[in-house]
Amino acid sequence: MTQTRDRSVHAAPSFFGPWVVRATFVMAMFGWGVGFYGPSIFLQTVVERTGWSLTLVSTAVTVHYLFGAIVVTRLPFLHRRFGVGPTAVVGALATAVGVLGWAAASAPLQLFGAAFISGAGWVTMGAVAVNAAIAPWYERDRPLALAKAYNGASIGGVVFMPLWVLLIAQWGFSNAAAMVGVVMIAVMVGLERGVFAKTPACLGQRADGDAPVSDLARTSGSTQTVLPGRLLWQDRRFVTLALGMAAGLFAQIGMLAHLFLMLVPALGTHAAGLAMGFATLCAMGGRFVVAGALRSGGQRRTVAALSYGVQLIGSMLLLLAGEQQIGLILLGIALYGSGIGNATSLPPLIAQVEFASKDVPRVVALIVAMGQATYAFAPAVFGLLLSATTVPMPQIGSGTSLFFAAVVVVQGFAIVCFLAGRSRG
Repeated sequence: MTQTRDRSVHAAPSFFGPWVVRATFVMAMFGWGVGFYGPSIFLQTVVERTGWSLTLVSTAVTVHYLFGAIVVTRLPFLHRRFGVGPTAVVGALATAVGVLGWAAASAPLQLFGAAFISGAGWVTMGAVAVNAAIAPWYERDRPLALAKAYNGASIGGVVFMPLWVLLIAQWGFSNAAAMVGVVMIAVMVGLERGVFAKTPACLGQRADGDAPVSDLARTSGSTQTVLPGRLLWQDRRFVTLALGMAAGLFAQIGMLAHLFLMLVPALGTHAAGLAMGFATLCAMGGRFVVAGALRSGGQRRTVAALSYGVQLIGSMLLLLAGEQQIGLILLGIALYGSGIGNATSLPPLIAQVEFASKDVPRVVALIVAMGQATYAFAPAVFGLLLSATTVPMPQIGSGTSLFFAAVVVVQGFAIVCFLAGRSRG
């Protein structure tokens, strides 16, 4: 008995899976910190440096996200051909070059070229890469492993948004981009060699750290009917889930791409960067609250609708806030930020319980692709709404009413979609 206990105690730390989770956490931190949250800082910096119109630079942000969405569709092939680690290393290099292009662009054509490069690079360290890296190591415990890894995305916002502001203020955009790029490439090379190059087979391990002879009961699949081909597109649950996720992300990215720009006049550059980091920190708190609600048996679509409802209230507070109402602004940011992580993590969890096991991977891939393709246009669309004001530089409390009203409307539509897809039984 003692021997068995000792053996299990010594065997547990040898499982390499936790190191993969830590590595994907760091990869997600760089991917989202530079490629997802960075463009909102880049937008304000480029507009200030060049004097180009907000619409022009917002469109470049759209190109960044849209081309990234296109590259995402090719990542499974690249992972099969080259592996997750090497693909991410090349992506880190492309991201670094692209961000340098944002910093150095002296003509709109150069800015759009940089947007293509940065957009193609950051997605290799994003959601698809995180899933692909963890999948061989975790089956039964994959939800928890993915949750831990995705926290790297939130930390990326918490760390990098104020960091970008600080580095740009101290060293200039070009030097800041070079410094972050060099560190990012070095870290990704280290993770590839030390972690991602290893597989369970080469270490003689099995998923979840199970013993070689153990084939314990796997998670039971859904009893839902399989929906091949076009049947999926005719299913009310799929249509409402896809529309709800796309609408929620459209409002979210449109907000995040311009919020820093609108906060600077009220809070100052440094404090605005901290406020953006605070928003992503609230996202981690929101994720924990939702996890607790789901563990307590909460209906997943209802929980998603409530999460968007909290965000909607935050948007309304920002709509009503005046430039000097700092407390109201921060409360609005906190409520809005609480749903940032849930907007991407809840829809796949809904798919897990509503669709047959064979359909879940296809459903998740489709809703993520549709969401990314939709939110890619958000910076340009919401940039046009801000440009419609007569105020030279829109700010909280002045020239932003149309912007925040549109966010509220789109978030309301997302809530309706999630609720419309609930079971009628």
